[in-house]
Amino acid sequence: MESIETQRLLSKKLTRRGDRDTAYQQTRDVEGGSGSPVKFQQVYPLRIVLKKGFVRLVLAAGTLWMLLVMVVLLFHVWSCQSSLAFFSAICNRDGRVFIILDTMGFVPKPAHRCSIPLANDVAKVAIPRERTPDVILENLSYFEEDDDLKNGTESTTPLFGGHQSWAQRDQSFKLSKTMKVHCGFIRGGGAEMSPKDIDYVKKCKFVVASGIFDGYDVPHQPTNISERSRELFCFLMVVDEVSLEFIKSNVTVKKDSEGGQWVGIWRLIALKNPPYDEPRRNGKVPKILTHRLFPQAQYSIWIDGKMELITDPLLMLERYLWRGKHTFAIAQHKHHHSIYEEADAIKRRKRYARPLIDLHMKIYRYEGMQPWSVLKNTASGKKNVTNPTSLLCCSILILTE
Repeated sequence: MESIETQRLLSKKLTRRGDRDTAYQQTRDVEGGSGSPVKFQQVYPLRIVLKKGFVRLVLAAGTLWMLLVMVVLLFHVWSCQSSLAFFSAICNRDGRVFIILDTMGFVPKPAHRCSIPLANDVAKVAIPRERTPDVILENLSYFEEDDDLKNGTESTTPLFGGHQSWAQRDQSFKLSKTMKVHCGFIRGGGAEMSPKDIDYVKKCKFVVASGIFDGYDVPHQPTNISERSRELFCFLMVVDEVSLEFIKSNVTVKKDSEGGQWVGIWRLIALKNPPYDEPRRNGKVPKILTHRLFPQAQYSIWIDGKMELITDPLLMLERYLWRGKHTFAIAQHKHHHSIYEEADAIKRRKRYARPLIDLHMKIYRYEGMQPWSVLKNTASGKKNVTNPTSLLCCSILILTE
């Protein structure tokens, strides 16, 4: 009897404990404990609402953007046909409103495409046997030492362009049979070549030149170069010491038996002691004064370092120089047609100090430089090295220093 009573009491205690556990669990579920069905049922609809709201927001923003584009296009079409002078002036490229918007950078620029009708066969290109005669300017020489330093009137270090006086500058623009002008490379002014490079370039009659400064890139190998041009041309890549180290650390540089350094077809020409503090100005030295770096060259082609030559250089000379009997050809910029447009673009990009650029343009206007017009035709980027073309490049250096 006692055992039966004991079992009955034990079963009642277990039943009461189970009831308490069940009630406690239900209480947790009602309060929203972790993993509770009640909380899951509350959170799940909220997530659905957020997802639907985000999708609707994206669709609404895309619709508004398309409507805005359509309104702008319709306004542009209407303004070009409007009788109101202000709106119709927006589409007039010669109008003042269009010029102002273009100066501010609001006018989109079309993609640049330049078709080059070249000859078909490099082997049939006839190279002129005689050079262009120097009739107007027979003898051209350059100052190689700074007169002020030589006379002891200046205590500063030599400048790359020399301490040129205003009288000498004015005289350099007056043509005569014999002239002596400042054209950079003053002794001690910087931009010196090594003796091995000087000996190499003495053999170059046809030159394709390029340049990399401040270590921003590596040489791009030309394509579509014929065997005739490979034997005829010297491909010279002018670099500063920073760029030379950058190139050595990124591509393979080979040395020949004479110590020359090569990257593919390009012979690296290192300039020591940069004449200017800014890499952009140092890059202008080989670009403008190719005839001074490579004085034995009869023909030279300049290619910017960021570009790749994809046309045979002999075909370029035939097309732009020999076919029309020209001595100088320079490329038209794909966006800017005059030095004044270039100055505005430089100021927008903040490449140089704006007051200095304004002063530079003021000097150009004072000396009578006219803006570009459609009557001024331009061609491509090559030259037959004669005394007049050399003087022109020296004059460009004088203007930019």
